[in-house]
Amino acid sequence: MTGEAATVDTPLKKLVGERTAKALAGHLDLHTAGDLIYHFPRRYDERGEHTDIRSLDVGEQVTVLAQVQRTAVRPMRQRRGNLLEVTVGDGSGGVLTCTFFGNQAWRERELRPGRWGLFAGKVTEFRGKRQLNGPEYVLLGEGSEGEAAANEEVEEFAGALIPVYPAAAAVPTWVIARCVRVVLDTFTPPEDPLPATVRATRNLADIGTALREIHRPTSKEALYRARRRLKWDEAFAVQLTLVQRKQRAAASPGRARPAKAGGLLDAFDARLPYELTSGQQVVGREIAADLARPHPMHRLLQGEVGSGKTVVALRAMLQVVDAGGQAALLAPTEVLAAQHHRGILDLLGPLGRAGELGAADDATRVELVTGSLGAAARRRALAEVAEGRAGIVLGTHALLYEGVDFHDLGLVVVDEQHRFGVEQRDALRAKAEQPPHVLVMTATPIPRTVAMTVYGDLETSTLSQLPQGRSPIASHVVPAAEKPAFLDRAWRRLREEVTKGHQAYVVCPRIGEGPVSDEEPPREDDNGRRPPLAVTEVAPLLAEGPLHGLRIGVLHGRLPADEKDAVMRAYADGELDVLVATTVVEVGVNVPNATVMIVLDADRFGVSQLHQLRGRVGRGSAAGLCLLVTEAAEGSSARERLDAVASTTDGFKLAELDLEQRREGDVLGATQSGRRSHLRLLSLLRDTELIRDARAEAIELVEDDPDLSRHPALAASVAALVDEERAEYLEKG
Repeated sequence: MTGEAATVDTPLKKLVGERTAKALAGHLDLHTAGDLIYHFPRRYDERGEHTDIRSLDVGEQVTVLAQVQRTAVRPMRQRRGNLLEVTVGDGSGGVLTCTFFGNQAWRERELRPGRWGLFAGKVTEFRGKRQLNGPEYVLLGEGSEGEAAANEEVEEFAGALIPVYPAAAAVPTWVIARCVRVVLDTFTPPEDPLPATVRATRNLADIGTALREIHRPTSKEALYRARRRLKWDEAFAVQLTLVQRKQRAAASPGRARPAKAGGLLDAFDARLPYELTSGQQVVGREIAADLARPHPMHRLLQGEVGSGKTVVALRAMLQVVDAGGQAALLAPTEVLAAQHHRGILDLLGPLGRAGELGAADDATRVELVTGSLGAAARRRALAEVAEGRAGIVLGTHALLYEGVDFHDLGLVVVDEQHRFGVEQRDALRAKAEQPPHVLVMTATPIPRTVAMTVYGDLETSTLSQLPQGRSPIASHVVPAAEKPAFLDRAWRRLREEVTKGHQAYVVCPRIGEGPVSDEEPPREDDNGRRPPLAVTEVAPLLAEGPLHGLRIGVLHGRLPADEKDAVMRAYADGELDVLVATTVVEVGVNVPNATVMIVLDADRFGVSQLHQLRGRVGRGSAAGLCLLVTEAAEGSSARERLDAVASTTDGFKLAELDLEQRREGDVLGATQSGRRSHLRLLSLLRDTELIRDARAEAIELVEDDPDLSRHPALAASVAALVDEERAEYLEKG
């Protein structure tokens, strides 16, 4: 190791030696001093404070701070030699057994009862006891000559805070700590990117102090200040990116599509058989005002399943048609696109049948454009779109390509979780003289800080009321492994609903044999559980067994489009009693007569996905029932997740639970971009106030310096924290 001065760009091999640098690069993707300095500790241990060994999961790679309680040597049964068992504890009653194979008397002398150390390895279980096999370890204090070098950096924290880093088996946390110490000894911090006024107003530490204290905290208070400052950098970078994008969008030219008195929209409102909820009216006015401005609307419309988003979107589309433009609705699947087509035609009646017998005088046409249309039907539909006779066009993303030309595209509605990315916007710009208005809809409730952070360049509208006539949904967990009789009762309950004239869904996580698709999870997980249940395997078993005699249909993403449509139509028309399906029914499918859903292997689905799925029942006047079947053991995290879903229909509470259980980097685009994210400390759940403050400062700064030209260090920091790929991901909100 050298004493060379280090900047963020200095290669690690110049500072920690070639061999260590190679390990850091290969196992942790750390290449420069800056990479290492921004590789923050995962947590901090204190000698005398317990790590809570009891909470460790089997299969987890862990580093624990623990005290040696006792050692025992016994001969191995299967081969020659002795086995050393070292029992370590954390002071809370939790214990781990560390096992070392072979004759290692020196370890027994070293691992004396009473000594504290850091122990790293993979948690396994043997005869009901948690253990680490041959763990790496470093002891604290009284170091033998062999461990002195490894102990050097840990000793600085004796009795204080010991950083525990995200590590790898080949690069344990104390090796990382040693490397950080070497780098910090000669590290020259970068120019502070945060403007001095922001630092002073928000009482934030300078960047050099923050980077030192997060690795080698002198006190808990100093560590808190360091973490707060570095979280600010992350939040500020994201908010600056989004505020800049929002400002650019607001200034870009678009075409105003003002409301027209006595037009299609007024005629539609007059024929609606029910009154809009107050929420629909408020959101409708917000969207109408956006459409009337000469700049493109960029609005996110979120609302619970069944809150009436489609009617709000249709009213916006009619306003654009009244103003002489066309509106396109992009759906994620052909099944949903076809259902939107049928539903919108039903809602519009004679207003959507221009050129047909009985059409209203000022009617428009509603066209469906999908990849499975026959050649003649496709030519006819594309002509209607290109010549402007079709005011409303529905389809999948294929609608954006494949020679689909619009006469005057004024509004694009993106339905259900489809990331509306840069490439789609470019494709749309080519189809419109000026950028069209954009409305993004989602039925997955979004916690406020996520909306602010991921969808921060969009205006947000929320529908929280359910329309009149929607029925409550009861949800229950069915523990199939512990109580098989409960599963039998679930099938009987389904039959009872069918006997009353209702219909049911049975949802499975997998399609069946053949290539794995996007709508099914991997066949087996790391714990070697059986493959997830499959639609093509479950359907015949149900037909021969508990659902014998009922009319059963099968729906999944690998069916040909015309077959999918035929199955969905038959189910919607009441010709099928039970639909056995994958998550293809998760969004938008609307069959008011369906009252019961049984989700098999429910623990294989995410919280938001389960909430979406159960929204398919209880859409009519009869109450809905959702049964979550699982083999997950009571007390397991999977079971607790299902219990939470069953306990509430509040989508926002469930969205927060979902966020807690996912890595927040996924929400911020780290996984999607395939790159290591610099957004490491910010918690969208715990740092709500900080994110809100960062947004306020970002708005003020961008208004004064739109391109950050007067703040070059800040612009560089934003570019490093939110690189181009991640900025594009954020834009896709």
